[in-house]
Amino acid sequence: MNSSQHQARRLGTSIIPDKARVLLRPLVPGKADRMKSILRRIMQLTDGQAEKVFEDVLPEFQDRHRDVKAFFEQRFNQLKPLLPPRFKPSETKRLLIGSYFSFEYSLESAALFNPSIVPHPDQSRLEPGSIRFVMSLRATGEGHISSIEFRTGTINKNDKVSVDPPSRYVSSPEEYPDLEYTKPEFTLKLLDEQALTPATKEILRPLANKFKRSQLVVQIARYKKGHAKLTAVQRRSIEQAEVLADLNYEIRFSKSLQLSERVIFPVSYHERNGIEDARFVRFIDEDGSVTYYSTYTAYDGKEIRPQLLQTTDFTHFRIRSLSGAAAKNKGMALFPRKIGGKFAMITRQDAEVLYFALSDDVSRWNKPVKLLVPTHEWELTQIGNCGSPLETEKGWVLLTHGVGPVRKYCIGAILLDRDNPAKVIGQLRQPLIAPDESEREGYVPNVVYTCGAILHDRTLVIPYAVSDTMTRVASIGVDELLEGME
Repeated sequence: MNSSQHQARRLGTSIIPDKARVLLRPLVPGKADRMKSILRRIMQLTDGQAEKVFEDVLPEFQDRHRDVKAFFEQRFNQLKPLLPPRFKPSETKRLLIGSYFSFEYSLESAALFNPSIVPHPDQSRLEPGSIRFVMSLRATGEGHISSIEFRTGTINKNDKVSVDPPSRYVSSPEEYPDLEYTKPEFTLKLLDEQALTPATKEILRPLANKFKRSQLVVQIARYKKGHAKLTAVQRRSIEQAEVLADLNYEIRFSKSLQLSERVIFPVSYHERNGIEDARFVRFIDEDGSVTYYSTYTAYDGKEIRPQLLQTTDFTHFRIRSLSGAAAKNKGMALFPRKIGGKFAMITRQDAEVLYFALSDDVSRWNKPVKLLVPTHEWELTQIGNCGSPLETEKGWVLLTHGVGPVRKYCIGAILLDRDNPAKVIGQLRQPLIAPDESEREGYVPNVVYTCGAILHDRTLVIPYAVSDTMTRVASIGVDELLEGME
C-alpha cells in the first residue's frame, strides 16, 4: 500500500484564531490588603473626577461586549465586603470601581484548535441531504489557559462544509457551584479515589441522603476544628473530598446568545489552568433520549483530572468528575450508545496504549482492558484516541493519533468489532492525515490532531488542529476508509 492511498482530502475550510474576541474577567490584583488600598484611592476621587474618568472608559469598551456596564456593576457588588459599610457611591463611581477590577481576556490569542463535531440539536429548515453541526474548539489565550468555544455550520448533500461566522461578542454563563449530591454517589467516588476513610465517613454521617456542597464544606470545617492535628491519611482523604466537591458544578447561558458567543471558561479551582480537549458525542440512550456528553481534561497547573460535561441544549451544562481505575489519564472518549446495556469508553492509562472499559455509571470507570499498542513506525512513541467511535455497518471506526520521530503527530484509524468493541478488526497501515508542509509550523510544530469527527451519509468529515494553532477540515469516503483497513 503506498502512502497516498486512503488518506483524507483537505477541503479548504479553515477556522483562524481571532484576537479581537475578548471576554471580560474579574481582575484580582492581589490579596485583600492590596485590593483595599486600590479601593481607597478610587474612593478619594470626587464624583466629578469619577465621571470624567468613566467618560473615557465607557466608549472605549462598551462596543466590545454585550453589556459592559452590567459586568462592572456585578464586579462592584462582589467587592462590597472590602468596602466600608457606610460607603454609598453614585452609579458612576460604582461602575468605575468595577472597571478597575476587570480585565479583557483574549480567548484565542494563542490558538483555536483540537475540534470535535456533533449533529446540532436543531436540524430544521435545511436543504434535503444537509446536516447542521456544532463544533467545539479549544481556545487558548494568555497564560496558556484553555476554554471551550463553539461554532455552528452545515454539511450539504455534496459534502461541502460551511462554518457560520461567529459572533463578535463572547459571554460567560451563570455559575451554580452549590450542587446537590447523593450520599451513595459521593461515597463511591471517595472509594474510587481511595479516600473513604474513618475521617470522611465521619464527615458524611450527619448529612442527609441528598446534600449540597455548602453543607459538606460545613461538615469538613467542623471535623477540622475538632481534630487539631490531622494524620497524613486524614488530610489526604479530606482534601480528596474537597476536590470532588469542587469539580462538580453547573453553568447556564442565556438562550438569546448565539452558540458561538457561549464560552465555557474554567470555573473549578482544580481546572484553573485550563479545560483541555473536549470530546463531544451525541449519545442516544436505550429509551431514545439524546444527551450530549463531553469528556475533557481539567488542569490546575500541576495535575490533570478527567471530567464529564453533559447537556441537552448547549445552554445548560452540568460538569461532573470522573472516577475509577480507568479514569486516570487524558483522552477518554465515550461511545455514542450503550454496548450490551452498559456505557462504553475508550481510555488511556499509561500515556502510550489504548484501553477499553464498560460501566453501569457514566461517571465511574473501572476494569480497563488493553485494546491496542503502538504498531506502525509513525506511532511507536504513543497512541491515543481522536474522539468518540463512529458506528458503521462494518464496525466502529475509531480515529487515533500516533506520535513518531521528532514528536510528529499523525491521525490514523482503526476498526472495532460492532458487538465487541474490545476487539480490533482493522487498522490503517498509513496515517489518514499527516501534517503537510503548510501545516508544520505553529505553537507546537508538526502536529495534526482531532477530538472527534462526524459521519454524513457515506462520508467521514474530520475537523482537525494544525500544529496547535488553527483548525482545518478534511474528509474521506467511508467505503474507501473501510477498504483501506488491514
